[in-house]
Amino acid sequence: MKSKKFPGVFIHPTAEVSEKAAVLEGTYIWNQAQVRESAKVGKNCILAKDVYVAQTVVIGNNVKTQNGVSIYMGVTIEDDVFLGPHMTFTNDLFPRSFINDYKLYPTLVKRGASIGANATVICGVTIGEYAMIGAGSVVTKDVPAHALMAGNPARLIGFICKCARKLAEVNREIAENGEPAAGAVKMRCAPCGLEVDIDPGTYQKMIRTG
Repeated sequence: MKSKKFPGVFIHPTAEVSEKAAVLEGTYIWNQAQVRESAKVGKNCILAKDVYVAQTVVIGNNVKTQNGVSIYMGVTIEDDVFLGPHMTFTNDLFPRSFINDYKLYPTLVKRGASIGANATVICGVTIGEYAMIGAGSVVTKDVPAHALMAGNPARLIGFICKCARKLAEVNREIAENGEPAAGAVKMRCAPCGLEVDIDPGTYQKMIRTG
């Protein structure tokens, strides 16, 4: 149903959206989703069944949030992000039910990143642009742009294109000590042809952990 409070927004009758939230046009909020006060949801987003958006959460434009996702206070989601079914964020590194003055550790998911089903993001990290987090992974550290991460804890296993295909190495200059040279490592996507420059230190990290 269309909402008078939020023009151009579809809100399912079973959803609960605070009048103190901000939701922009073109967004769909489905069955039993909840958007709390002071949350901000951008244009053309999808909040699927059973999604929870806590107070002060910021969600950009064109964000697709699948069933059962929990987005807690302290999380900021940039444009074009995909959040897979039942993934979750955290916001407290030292949780106790009897401690009320806990500290929030902010988390940032940058433009175009994708987080797979049932993944968990430990708070205080930044997930880089167009990174991809594999299903069931547990993210405990910052994730570089275009990184492909998997496992518990998640580790860097490759690099990913904007189109979500894996990037292949084109060239990599080697210095005398065997480390990558100062210039970026160039990678290319075979299906779409996009070329991406990867920081050599980040590339070397993948080689060491691969």
